[in-house]
Amino acid sequence: MKNKPYRCFLVFLLVMIVASCMPMESKNTLLLPEIEETPTTVIDAAYWPTDSWRESTPIEQGMDAITLQKMLEEIDKEGLNIDSLIVVRNGYIVTEKYYPPYEQDTLHEAYSVTKSILSALVGIAIKNGYINSVNDPVLEYFPKRSFNNEDALKRSVTIKHLLTMTAGLEFDWDEMIWSQDWVQYVLDQPMYAKPGTEFLYSSGNGHVLSAIIQNTSGQNAHSFAQQYLFNDLGIENVRWQKDIFGISKGGWGMSMTPRDMAKIGYLYLNQGIWAGKQVVSAEWIEDSTKRYVQVPDPLEPWDLYLGYLWWLHEDGLFAAHGMKGQFIYVIPDFDLVVVITSNIPDAEFSQPQLLIRDFILPAVKSAAE
Repeated sequence: MKNKPYRCFLVFLLVMIVASCMPMESKNTLLLPEIEETPTTVIDAAYWPTDSWRESTPIEQGMDAITLQKMLEEIDKEGLNIDSLIVVRNGYIVTEKYYPPYEQDTLHEAYSVTKSILSALVGIAIKNGYINSVNDPVLEYFPKRSFNNEDALKRSVTIKHLLTMTAGLEFDWDEMIWSQDWVQYVLDQPMYAKPGTEFLYSSGNGHVLSAIIQNTSGQNAHSFAQQYLFNDLGIENVRWQKDIFGISKGGWGMSMTPRDMAKIGYLYLNQGIWAGKQVVSAEWIEDSTKRYVQVPDPLEPWDLYLGYLWWLHEDGLFAAHGMKGQFIYVIPDFDLVVVITSNIPDAEFSQPQLLIRDFILPAVKSAAE
């Protein structure tokens, strides 16, 4: 018994050494879920949700059904004005909920989610040779027009500056809407900053990009999207408003079903590949989801950055955002796509996103396939 104190000391010392090697958690960092090795259904390599999505139970795809059910209960309890919610894991819909009057096939106004889809069309236009490069000066695509306040600074505005909302052009939403020619209005505006240096949210940027697609391809962005994007994904029912000149509204105006919105997210999750075809180049998606500018005073409760009309958070998530709470979230680390449509005011814009942080991510219990 005389060695018992010594043995106790060794045990105590071992415990302290192990404890000192454990990482400390930061209160300001999003805690990612602990991954367990839970058996998941292996997805058929030939399956793509072109014709229809496959459905699965959460547990079969490594997610906790109780946590996801609590999320739906939270929506009801808090009276969140959510219209639909879809969670896709490993290519399967594991949670899907619609709130009256919305149903699975109901078209929903996407608002500025339109911008992110337009971004994909710009990448496709470059891939197919309609647009040369993101570094092309914008004014060169309107050779028959003349613009007010034209100077060397305005002539240096590029397609990339429009995509990242750093064009440096002044913009007023109401003035654009009441003007007859939206493209002319946007490009007539004076410069307030050197291009590439300051963020200014402008739906006019997207409309100019839509006009460039129409000028170069000979068809408006809606027809272009149907030919080069929607047909491959099996998206058939889309409404897209136009201006008085027949230009598809580049900053908003698209309506589609939540399941079709999920297809856009799934395309980006798979680096632009759909059913073996490279619909959008992987390089374009990589470039689109880089941080180019930090967004000042975001509505979100965390840092926000802008890529090519896709929004990036500091925790590796990227998303398409639309007014009144329309979202396509892509979370590559967990093979997740989340679509939320809503009718909420700006003051509550973060509510749908908190569902992802507080319920959907914590529900992940096994590694992605």
